[in-house]
Amino acid sequence: MMASSDKAPDSMPVGDGSVPPGKPMTIGHQVVDKTAQMLQTLKPIKQMSQHVCTFAVYGHDMSRQIETHHYITRLNQDFLQCAVYDSDEPTARLIGVEYIVSDRILDTLPPDEQKLWHSHDHEVTSGMWMNPGVPEMNQRTELENMAHTYGKFWCTWQVDRGDKLPLGAPALMMSPQMVNMSVIKPELVRERDRKFKISTDEARKSRVNFPVSKPGNARVADYWMHTGKSFAVDIEQVEMKELGGQKIPSI
Repeated sequence: MMASSDKAPDSMPVGDGSVPPGKPMTIGHQVVDKTAQMLQTLKPIKQMSQHVCTFAVYGHDMSRQIETHHYITRLNQDFLQCAVYDSDEPTARLIGVEYIVSDRILDTLPPDEQKLWHSHDHEVTSGMWMNPGVPEMNQRTELENMAHTYGKFWCTWQVDRGDKLPLGAPALMMSPQMVNMSVIKPELVRERDRKFKISTDEARKSRVNFPVSKPGNARVADYWMHTGKSFAVDIEQVEMKELGGQKIPSI
């Protein structure tokens, strides 16, 4: 076994204390980046249409809760994809990716796949799911739709435990719920509200009449709530598949 998402790294990279470790940008690097930015289309990035600030908990350790910033691209009415950062600052670190599907799509997935997904209904109706800077009334229809979606969120950089780089295996994340350790710590919510000048309490009151998600056919998302168990990813060494009958030589 090489690494597991529920085990902290044995050592951190040697550096000057910066996160991630590395030398400051030179003028030359800045010129290269600005030139490429002007000349290239960057089409996938320009399709990002929403910034959502919410919270997530580690599936293997729900005492660890983090504020997350989702930059969302909508591919169609039933599927969204999100680049997830640890802040909305220019220096934000890309800490993972979340895929979001409608309940209609989730119901087409086999049970073993559904176990990896979490619901969004409580996350939305509790006011945890917020679009900073967008008036509540302007996003009401979108929020009602989002309450009926499900997400699969892989965290690839566990910055909350002090990782200076993306280390080890990815961790499967869960959504805020109203039970057990998935209730988000009040101090995290207060700090988020203060920073963005928003009110989770007011959002919760305005969303109290949102239609509840209809139960699916043997739906097993939020698996930990049904069983008290979650998942951790282990990385292990395996034999590579042979290519065209030729075996990869061992070193």
